[in-house]
Amino acid sequence: MSETLALSRIPLDQYAELLGASEIEELRALAKPLRGRSIEMINSTAVGGGVAEILNRLVPLAEELEINIKWDVMKGGEDFFEVTKSFHNALHGAPYHASPKDFEIFLAYSERNRATLPLDAEFVVIHDPQPTGLIETRPPGANHWVWRCHIDLSHPNRTVWDFLEKFVSRYDCALFSSPEFSRQLPIPQYLFYPAIDPLSEKNCDLDPQFVSQVLGRYQIDPQRTILTQISRFDRLKDPVGVIRAYRIVKRYFDCQLVLAGGSASDDPEGAMVLKEVLREADCDPDIKVLELPAWAPLEVNALQRAATVVIQKSLREGFGLTVSEALWKKKPVVASAVGGIPVQIIHKHTGLLAHSVEGTAYQIRFLLSRPEIATKLGEQGHQHVKENFLITQKLRRYLTLFLTLARGS
Repeated sequence: MSETLALSRIPLDQYAELLGASEIEELRALAKPLRGRSIEMINSTAVGGGVAEILNRLVPLAEELEINIKWDVMKGGEDFFEVTKSFHNALHGAPYHASPKDFEIFLAYSERNRATLPLDAEFVVIHDPQPTGLIETRPPGANHWVWRCHIDLSHPNRTVWDFLEKFVSRYDCALFSSPEFSRQLPIPQYLFYPAIDPLSEKNCDLDPQFVSQVLGRYQIDPQRTILTQISRFDRLKDPVGVIRAYRIVKRYFDCQLVLAGGSASDDPEGAMVLKEVLREADCDPDIKVLELPAWAPLEVNALQRAATVVIQKSLREGFGLTVSEALWKKKPVVASAVGGIPVQIIHKHTGLLAHSVEGTAYQIRFLLSRPEIATKLGEQGHQHVKENFLITQKLRRYLTLFLTLARGS
């Protein structure tokens, strides 16, 4: 299933106004030898999650550079996504007892998708574990296959990783979001940061009146301190831990907590985690648990801009794009020192890192008692994102990679 027709498009020239004309001219120069050459991006969901969000912005920009790029989504049933969600958690280090049937389900859906997806582009980029097995029918010839891993592989479950490694080792290269995620592989590995689009609805400037309207809609008081975490309702995002940190902060500061997120079509646990969050919130009127659809980026933008402090208390994290989103909006961020977050949060320079519920609460209290430091961290965080984590830089990395692979062949 190709998703390219549904993508939102912003002309490259609009980025020049923000980032400078030279950066856009560099993209055009890099893309020139790749004009007309085919690229196929494949992941497991068109809606929800950072991978779909990145592809939604990246593909139209590549098309404007006259590259023949398409985005296909792997299809799977509930049984497949239950297995791959278990794989996802296990690769992050969670306990998991794999059964032979789990691997059989994974292989069966891989075979079905190999029969329906084109898989014939010159450059095929496979995102994350779910579609990894598609390489089984890699056609002979000069095409290049890339495995893009967006999750934290620093302490994977051995059984699951041993199973997937047999596929990964057959790719031409692997891309990781942090040096700590790399594995012992017989193929080249490259550092590839995820990225946000500064001109997307989730990150563009907003009229303050619209922000006020969103707060009014969800009964959030703009005159009181607002603590906010924007994330899928996923145990690895630890929304229950965020509520416990808020309750500690509440002893010292009058504040509200906003937990806003949704679910991805390849994550069957979301509804269960949402129930756990509501149970922990225990009808506290100052805890706003908002289940937002994936098509509500302006509301997410408004909630981030209204926040006094943004939290990202992940237990494991591939990267955590919501951190860069908040930093782009010059917000002070308190986040867990896990996965790719420390690449974004340089402690005491672009934000504050924490290691526990109590540590998170302490850092929030520190920022609330020193607003001038909070402001400074937000400004420095914005500059850090501008230099490292924008969609144009990600596109440049991909163009450079494709040129490298083409010349290598």
